[in-house]
Amino acid sequence: MSNEATSCSFCGVVQSNESPLIAGREGYICEACVRLASQVIDSWSHRRAMAAAHGPVPKPKELKAKLDEYVVGQDLAKEIMSVAVYNHYKRLKSFSAGAWNATEDVELGKSNILVLGPSGSGKTLIASTLARIVGVPYVVADATTLTQAGYVGEDVESVLTRLLEVAEGNEERAEWGIVYLDEIDKLARSSEAPTGVRDVSGEGVQQALLKLVEGSEVKVPQKGKRRDGGSEVLMNTANILFIAGGAFAGLEEIVAKRVSPKKTGIGFHAKVDQTTPNLQDLLDMVQPEDLRRFGLIPEFIGRFPVLAALSPLNEESLINILLEPKNSLVKQYQKLFEYDGVKLEFTPEAVREIAKIALERGTGARGLRSVLEQLLRKPMFELPSQNGVMRCIVDEKVVRGECDIELEYVDESDTAIYVNEEVRAGNG
Repeated sequence: MSNEATSCSFCGVVQSNESPLIAGREGYICEACVRLASQVIDSWSHRRAMAAAHGPVPKPKELKAKLDEYVVGQDLAKEIMSVAVYNHYKRLKSFSAGAWNATEDVELGKSNILVLGPSGSGKTLIASTLARIVGVPYVVADATTLTQAGYVGEDVESVLTRLLEVAEGNEERAEWGIVYLDEIDKLARSSEAPTGVRDVSGEGVQQALLKLVEGSEVKVPQKGKRRDGGSEVLMNTANILFIAGGAFAGLEEIVAKRVSPKKTGIGFHAKVDQTTPNLQDLLDMVQPEDLRRFGLIPEFIGRFPVLAALSPLNEESLINILLEPKNSLVKQYQKLFEYDGVKLEFTPEAVREIAKIALERGTGARGLRSVLEQLLRKPMFELPSQNGVMRCIVDEKVVRGECDIELEYVDESDTAIYVNEEVRAGNG
């Protein structure tokens, strides 16, 4: 009999009373390695099931092509986010297929995304569209409602509770989801200097989000509140993609101070540089240093390595948003009128006038729906109760309020025109 000490074939621990070994035909294994192997096998089975459910990961060009159908413009931001989402789920798919080997390959890390741009430029739309294309659970969390644990408000774990609800209680599916943290710029500190006041809904939330965003195991109540007696599940956030977005109003001024040369010359012969970069150029030049000066803590900035800046929308972009996407606003309202058997038409001049009004309001693409709601309120109120209306025509004079919307009836010789609060029939 050999005098050589028996040891685990995996980790090499020597057999003892504290570390018993299970014998095989050609080796031994200890209790710790058995538990680790069980966890790895469970993880693989879950991920194989998820990989089979979601199918292949769309390539970046395919993702962007799908985004182009719903989101107008923002080509650079769509390209950046398509690559980030593709790399994230390619990493998960390869690991779920058993391709990752700790002894041979490099372990792939997660890259969360920080999106910045003016209000109404499409930040939330791009994130939600990407989640729908990939086919994973998606939730939007308002960062302004979050507080540190123990204070009045929602804990950061409530974000995972909502994700679990969207996944219908399927923990493995929820761990492949996307969380969009909206209004993240509202968590910025008011100043760089430390103060004696505890900021429980600003810097405190940034600190509370650190482990959640980076990847950790979090106990999540299934019924929303621990006080309700609901059971808890342990969720791993390492595979959840976090996308943080905000308008970051005033950030461009911080960037401008950094990139602009210091004016040291005085007198009549001093050179004056009057060139000022536009908003989009300044947003494209944002660095982590600028975000820190804005009020985000360095630890939080470091957990969002992918930075995508969206450009402000101009008049042409708003016109394209009204007409081009699959679910454009014009098509949506035309569908609403179609349910009542009425054909809604906009002249090109009317569409441009709507875009001008929305641009003046400064609310981005969201302002378009507001303009259309006010413009079409009266016909949407009257038409369901009328018979024989065939077509509703909107021109630029109607948009400017210079005349009322014209209706065409089935008998082309009859028309109806809205005058104030009454409908008057006439002959054109």
